[in-house]
Amino acid sequence: MLEARYAHSASILNNGKVLVVGGYGLNNVLKSAELYDPTTGLWTPTGNMSIGRYYHTASTLSNGKVLVVGGFNFNADLYDPATGLWTPTGSMNTPRSYHTASTLSNGKVLVAGGLDGNTWPVGSAELYDPATGLWTPTANMTTGRFFAKASILNNGKVLVVGGYGLNDLLYSAELYDPTTGLWTHTGNITTARSFSTASVLSNGKVLVVGGSTPNVYLNSAELYDPTTELWTQIGNMSNGRWHHTASTLSNGKVLVAGGDNVNTVLNNVELYDPATGLWTPTANMSIGRYSATASILNNGKVLIVGGFDYLGGVLNSAEIYG
Repeated sequence: MLEARYAHSASILNNGKVLVVGGYGLNNVLKSAELYDPTTGLWTPTGNMSIGRYYHTASTLSNGKVLVVGGFNFNADLYDPATGLWTPTGSMNTPRSYHTASTLSNGKVLVAGGLDGNTWPVGSAELYDPATGLWTPTANMTTGRFFAKASILNNGKVLVVGGYGLNDLLYSAELYDPTTGLWTHTGNITTARSFSTASVLSNGKVLVVGGSTPNVYLNSAELYDPTTELWTQIGNMSNGRWHHTASTLSNGKVLVAGGDNVNTVLNNVELYDPATGLWTPTANMSIGRYSATASILNNGKVLIVGGFDYLGGVLNSAEIYG
Protein backbone atom coordinates (compact mmCIF):
# COMPACT_ATOMS: atom_id res chain seq x y z
CA MET A 1 0.00 0.00 0.00
CA LEU A 2 0.96 3.64 -0.18
CA GLU A 3 0.53 4.05 3.59
CA ALA A 4 0.98 1.60 6.43
CA ARG A 5 -2.27 1.15 8.36
CA TYR A 6 -4.22 -1.08 10.72
CA ALA A 7 -7.80 -0.92 12.07
CA HIS A 8 -8.78 0.29 8.60
CA SER A 9 -11.59 -0.89 6.32
CA ALA A 10 -11.58 -2.55 2.90
CA SER A 11 -14.51 -2.65 0.47
CA ILE A 12 -14.97 -4.41 -2.87
CA LEU A 13 -16.32 -1.97 -5.48
CA ASN A 14 -18.58 -2.86 -8.39
CA ASN A 15 -15.61 -2.47 -10.75
CA GLY A 16 -13.69 -5.14 -8.82
CA LYS A 17 -11.21 -2.75 -7.24
CA VAL A 18 -10.66 -2.66 -3.46
CA LEU A 19 -11.11 0.58 -1.53
CA VAL A 20 -8.96 0.77 1.62
CA VAL A 21 -9.85 3.59 3.98
CA GLY A 22 -8.52 5.21 7.14
CA GLY A 23 -7.08 3.28 10.04
CA TYR A 24 -4.17 4.06 12.31
CA GLY A 25 -0.86 4.83 10.60
CA LEU A 26 2.69 5.11 11.84
CA ASN A 27 1.79 7.78 14.41
CA ASN A 28 -1.61 9.23 13.53
CA VAL A 29 -5.20 8.48 12.58
CA LEU A 30 -5.55 8.44 8.79
CA LYS A 31 -8.13 10.11 6.57
CA SER A 32 -6.50 8.90 3.37
CA ALA A 33 -7.87 6.24 1.02
CA GLU A 34 -6.36 4.13 -1.72
CA LEU A 35 -7.47 1.71 -4.42
CA TYR A 36 -6.08 -1.70 -5.29
CA ASP A 37 -6.53 -2.81 -8.90
CA PRO A 38 -6.41 -6.63 -9.19
CA THR A 39 -5.71 -6.44 -12.92
CA THR A 40 -2.46 -4.50 -12.44
CA GLY A 41 -1.63 -5.31 -8.82
CA LEU A 42 -1.05 -1.61 -8.18
CA TRP A 43 -2.25 0.87 -5.54
CA THR A 44 -3.35 4.44 -6.30
CA PRO A 45 -4.49 7.23 -3.96
CA THR A 46 -8.15 8.24 -4.14
CA GLY A 47 -8.71 11.35 -2.05
CA ASN A 48 -9.21 11.95 1.64
CA MET A 49 -12.20 11.64 3.93
CA SER A 50 -13.35 14.73 5.81
CA ILE A 51 -11.80 13.36 9.02
CA GLY A 52 -9.40 10.64 10.10
CA ARG A 53 -11.01 7.52 11.53
CA TYR A 54 -10.16 4.03 12.76
CA TYR A 55 -12.28 1.16 14.06
CA HIS A 56 -14.98 2.63 11.85
CA THR A 57 -17.25 0.77 9.41
CA ALA A 58 -17.52 0.89 5.62
CA SER A 59 -20.67 -0.29 3.80
CA THR A 60 -21.16 -0.68 0.05
CA LEU A 61 -24.52 0.76 -1.00
CA SER A 62 -26.81 -0.46 -3.77
CA ASN A 63 -25.79 2.55 -5.89
CA GLY A 64 -22.15 1.47 -5.70
CA LYS A 65 -21.04 4.22 -3.35
CA VAL A 66 -19.33 3.43 -0.02
CA LEU A 67 -20.60 4.82 3.28
CA VAL A 68 -17.89 5.22 5.93
CA VAL A 69 -19.19 5.81 9.43
CA GLY A 70 -17.90 6.69 12.88
CA GLY A 71 -14.57 5.78 14.35
CA PHE A 72 -14.80 7.80 17.58
CA ASN A 73 -17.10 10.44 16.01
CA PHE A 74 -20.63 11.20 14.76
CA ASN A 75 -19.95 11.93 11.14
CA ALA A 76 -20.02 9.95 7.92
CA ASP A 77 -18.51 10.25 4.45
CA LEU A 78 -19.56 8.91 1.05
CA TYR A 79 -17.09 7.71 -1.58
CA ASP A 80 -18.18 7.77 -5.22
CA PRO A 81 -16.16 5.32 -7.37
CA ALA A 82 -17.35 7.08 -10.53
CA THR A 83 -15.59 10.31 -9.57
CA GLY A 84 -13.09 9.16 -6.96
CA LEU A 85 -14.36 11.90 -4.65
CA TRP A 86 -15.44 11.98 -1.01
CA THR A 87 -18.39 14.03 0.26
CA PRO A 88 -19.73 14.38 3.80
CA THR A 89 -23.22 13.03 4.38
CA GLY A 90 -25.62 13.17 7.33
CA SER A 91 -24.15 12.64 10.79
CA MET A 92 -25.33 9.90 13.13
CA ASN A 93 -27.31 10.72 16.24
CA THR A 94 -24.68 9.04 18.44
CA PRO A 95 -20.88 8.99 18.09
CA ARG A 96 -19.64 5.43 17.75
CA SER A 97 -16.59 3.24 17.43
CA TYR A 98 -16.35 -0.55 17.50
CA HIS A 99 -19.94 -0.64 16.23
CA THR A 100 -21.49 -2.83 13.52
CA ALA A 101 -22.91 -1.78 10.15
CA SER A 102 -25.11 -3.92 7.88
CA THR A 103 -26.52 -3.07 4.44
CA LEU A 104 -30.12 -4.29 4.43
CA SER A 105 -32.08 -5.66 1.47
CA ASN A 106 -34.07 -2.40 1.33
CA GLY A 107 -30.84 -0.50 0.70
CA LYS A 108 -30.65 1.18 4.10
CA VAL A 109 -27.68 0.72 6.43
CA LEU A 110 -28.24 -0.43 10.01
CA VAL A 111 -25.62 0.83 12.47
CA ALA A 112 -25.81 -0.66 15.96
CA GLY A 113 -24.01 -0.54 19.27
CA GLY A 114 -20.40 0.43 19.78
CA LEU A 115 -18.78 2.84 22.22
CA ASP A 116 -20.03 6.42 22.51
CA GLY A 117 -17.97 9.55 23.04
CA ASN A 118 -17.65 8.77 26.74
CA THR A 119 -16.56 5.16 25.98
CA TRP A 120 -19.85 3.73 27.29
CA PRO A 121 -21.47 0.77 25.52
CA VAL A 122 -24.22 1.94 23.18
CA GLY A 123 -27.57 0.17 23.01
CA SER A 124 -29.06 2.39 20.34
CA ALA A 125 -29.30 1.65 16.63
CA GLU A 126 -30.00 3.87 13.64
CA LEU A 127 -30.73 3.61 9.93
CA TYR A 128 -29.05 5.52 7.09
CA ASP A 129 -31.19 6.14 4.01
CA PRO A 130 -29.05 6.66 0.87
CA ALA A 131 -32.00 8.34 -0.86
CA THR A 132 -32.06 11.21 1.65
CA GLY A 133 -28.62 11.05 3.27
CA LEU A 134 -30.30 11.13 6.68
CA TRP A 135 -30.22 8.95 9.80
CA THR A 136 -33.29 7.89 11.76
CA PRO A 137 -33.35 6.04 15.07
CA THR A 138 -34.70 2.50 15.14
CA ALA A 139 -35.45 0.33 18.16
CA ASN A 140 -32.72 -0.13 20.76
CA MET A 141 -30.90 -3.43 21.03
CA THR A 142 -31.76 -5.68 23.95
CA THR A 143 -28.23 -5.12 25.30
CA GLY A 144 -25.72 -2.36 24.65
CA ARG A 145 -22.52 -3.87 23.26
CA PHE A 146 -19.23 -3.15 21.50
CA PHE A 147 -16.63 -5.45 19.88
CA ALA A 148 -19.64 -7.47 18.66
CA LYS A 149 -20.14 -8.99 15.20
CA ALA A 150 -23.10 -8.63 12.84
CA SER A 151 -24.20 -10.98 10.05
CA ILE A 152 -27.02 -10.64 7.53
CA LEU A 153 -28.96 -13.90 7.46
CA ASN A 154 -30.60 -15.39 4.38
CA ASN A 155 -34.00 -14.36 5.76
CA GLY A 156 -32.90 -10.71 5.78
CA LYS A 157 -32.61 -10.42 9.55
CA VAL A 158 -29.39 -9.22 11.19
CA LEU A 159 -27.69 -11.36 13.84
CA VAL A 160 -25.53 -9.48 16.35
CA VAL A 161 -23.51 -11.63 18.72
CA GLY A 162 -21.16 -11.32 21.66
CA GLY A 163 -18.91 -8.40 22.47
CA TYR A 164 -18.64 -6.44 25.70
CA GLY A 165 -21.50 -4.96 27.68
CA LEU A 166 -21.32 -2.49 30.54
CA ASN A 167 -19.38 -4.73 32.92
CA ASP A 168 -18.39 -7.94 31.18
CA LEU A 169 -18.31 -10.08 28.06
CA LEU A 170 -21.71 -11.07 26.71
CA TYR A 171 -23.07 -14.52 25.97
CA SER A 172 -26.17 -13.04 24.42
CA ALA A 173 -27.10 -12.67 20.77
CA GLU A 174 -29.97 -10.81 19.19
CA LEU A 175 -31.83 -10.45 15.91
CA TYR A 176 -32.95 -7.27 14.13
CA ASP A 177 -35.97 -7.62 11.85
CA PRO A 178 -36.03 -4.88 9.17
CA THR A 179 -39.75 -5.47 8.53
CA THR A 180 -40.71 -4.59 12.11
CA GLY A 181 -37.72 -2.49 13.17
CA LEU A 182 -37.46 -4.52 16.37
CA TRP A 183 -34.74 -6.48 18.17
CA THR A 184 -35.39 -9.84 19.81
CA HIS A 185 -33.16 -12.05 21.91
CA THR A 186 -32.00 -15.29 20.30
CA GLY A 187 -29.97 -18.21 21.65
CA ASN A 188 -26.86 -17.53 23.72
CA ILE A 189 -23.43 -18.47 22.42
CA THR A 190 -21.65 -21.19 24.37
CA THR A 191 -18.54 -19.05 24.99
CA ALA A 192 -18.59 -15.28 25.53
CA ARG A 193 -16.08 -13.62 23.18
CA SER A 194 -14.98 -10.29 21.73
CA PHE A 195 -13.13 -9.49 18.49
CA SER A 196 -14.19 -12.81 17.03
CA THR A 197 -15.29 -13.21 13.40
CA ALA A 198 -18.71 -14.21 12.08
CA SER A 199 -19.15 -15.78 8.63
CA VAL A 200 -22.38 -16.74 6.87
CA LEU A 201 -22.01 -20.19 5.29
CA SER A 202 -23.63 -21.42 2.08
CA ASN A 203 -26.10 -23.47 4.17
CA GLY A 204 -27.25 -20.29 5.93
CA LYS A 205 -25.63 -21.05 9.27
CA VAL A 206 -23.24 -18.57 10.90
CA LEU A 207 -19.73 -19.60 11.94
CA VAL A 208 -18.29 -17.63 14.88
CA VAL A 209 -14.57 -18.16 15.41
CA GLY A 210 -11.94 -17.20 17.96
CA GLY A 211 -11.85 -13.93 19.84
CA SER A 212 -10.91 -13.46 23.46
CA THR A 213 -12.16 -13.68 26.99
CA PRO A 214 -10.13 -11.84 29.64
CA ASN A 215 -6.56 -13.17 29.38
CA VAL A 216 -7.57 -16.09 27.12
CA TYR A 217 -7.32 -16.16 23.33
CA LEU A 218 -9.89 -18.60 22.04
CA ASN A 219 -9.39 -21.39 19.52
CA SER A 220 -13.02 -22.47 19.81
CA ALA A 221 -15.72 -22.05 17.18
CA GLU A 222 -19.49 -22.45 17.11
CA LEU A 223 -22.36 -22.50 14.64
CA TYR A 224 -25.66 -20.61 14.78
CA ASP A 225 -28.64 -22.22 13.06
CA PRO A 226 -31.26 -19.59 12.12
CA THR A 227 -33.99 -22.23 11.84
CA THR A 228 -33.63 -23.36 15.46
CA GLU A 229 -31.93 -20.22 16.87
CA LEU A 230 -29.47 -22.51 18.66
CA TRP A 231 -25.68 -22.54 18.88
CA THR A 232 -23.55 -25.68 18.55
CA GLN A 233 -19.89 -25.87 19.47
CA ILE A 234 -17.72 -27.45 16.77
CA GLY A 235 -14.08 -28.47 16.48
CA ASN A 236 -11.33 -26.13 17.63
CA MET A 237 -8.75 -24.35 15.53
CA SER A 238 -5.12 -25.22 16.15
CA ASN A 239 -4.44 -21.69 17.46
CA GLY A 240 -6.35 -19.29 19.66
CA ARG A 241 -6.61 -15.87 18.02
CA TRP A 242 -8.37 -12.52 18.01
CA HIS A 243 -8.20 -9.52 15.63
CA HIS A 244 -7.98 -12.11 12.84
CA THR A 245 -9.82 -12.26 9.50
CA ALA A 246 -12.32 -14.80 8.17
CA SER A 247 -13.35 -15.15 4.51
CA THR A 248 -16.00 -17.44 3.02
CA LEU A 249 -14.48 -18.85 -0.18
CA SER A 250 -16.30 -19.81 -3.38
CA ASN A 251 -15.92 -23.50 -2.46
CA GLY A 252 -17.83 -22.87 0.78
CA LYS A 253 -14.82 -23.20 3.06
CA VAL A 254 -13.84 -20.43 5.50
CA LEU A 255 -10.28 -19.09 5.51
CA VAL A 256 -9.17 -17.79 8.93
CA ALA A 257 -5.90 -15.86 8.90
CA GLY A 258 -3.55 -14.17 11.34
CA GLY A 259 -4.55 -12.46 14.54
CA ASP A 260 -2.89 -12.16 17.91
CA ASN A 261 -2.23 -14.76 20.61
CA VAL A 262 -0.49 -13.86 23.89
CA ASN A 263 1.59 -11.04 22.41
CA THR A 264 2.47 -13.15 19.39
CA VAL A 265 1.16 -12.01 16.03
CA LEU A 266 0.24 -15.04 13.96
CA ASN A 267 1.02 -15.70 10.31
CA ASN A 268 -0.67 -19.10 10.25
CA VAL A 269 -3.88 -19.77 8.36
CA GLU A 270 -6.58 -22.44 8.75
CA LEU A 271 -9.51 -23.64 6.67
CA TYR A 272 -12.89 -24.72 8.01
CA ASP A 273 -14.85 -27.17 5.86
CA PRO A 274 -18.60 -27.07 6.59
CA ALA A 275 -19.04 -30.44 4.85
CA THR A 276 -16.84 -32.23 7.40
CA GLY A 277 -16.82 -29.80 10.32
CA LEU A 278 -13.03 -30.02 10.41
CA TRP A 279 -10.17 -27.50 10.44
CA THR A 280 -7.04 -28.00 8.35
CA PRO A 281 -3.91 -25.86 8.10
CA THR A 282 -3.08 -24.17 4.82
CA ALA A 283 -0.15 -22.05 3.63
CA ASN A 284 1.10 -19.40 6.06
CA MET A 285 1.08 -15.71 5.27
CA SER A 286 4.45 -14.13 4.58
CA ILE A 287 4.18 -12.12 7.81
CA GLY A 288 2.08 -12.15 10.95
CA ARG A 289 -0.63 -9.50 11.10
CA TYR A 290 -3.54 -8.49 13.31
CA SER A 291 -6.23 -5.87 12.67
CA ALA A 292 -5.68 -6.45 8.97
CA THR A 293 -8.47 -6.75 6.38
CA ALA A 294 -9.32 -9.60 4.03
CA SER A 295 -11.30 -9.08 0.81
CA ILE A 296 -12.53 -11.71 -1.63
CA LEU A 297 -11.68 -10.55 -5.15
CA ASN A 298 -13.86 -11.24 -8.18
CA ASN A 299 -11.42 -13.98 -9.24
CA GLY A 300 -12.02 -15.79 -5.93
CA LYS A 301 -8.64 -14.98 -4.44
CA VAL A 302 -8.30 -13.29 -1.03
CA LEU A 303 -6.45 -9.99 -0.63
CA ILE A 304 -5.07 -9.45 2.89
CA VAL A 305 -3.93 -5.92 3.61
CA GLY A 306 -1.99 -4.06 6.29
CA GLY A 307 -2.34 -4.75 9.98
CA PHE A 308 0.14 -4.67 12.82
CA ASP A 309 3.05 -6.87 13.79
CA TYR A 310 5.03 -6.47 17.02
CA LEU A 311 8.31 -6.83 15.12
CA GLY A 312 7.46 -4.83 12.01
CA GLY A 313 5.06 -2.31 13.52
CA VAL A 314 2.29 -0.92 11.33
CA LEU A 315 2.34 -2.73 7.97
CA ASN A 316 1.96 -1.40 4.43
CA SER A 317 2.33 -4.83 2.82
CA ALA A 318 -0.40 -6.88 1.17
CA GLU A 319 -0.61 -10.47 0.00
CA ILE A 320 -2.95 -12.74 -1.91
CA TYR A 321 -4.21 -16.21 -1.05
CA GLY A 322 -5.35 -18.52 -3.82
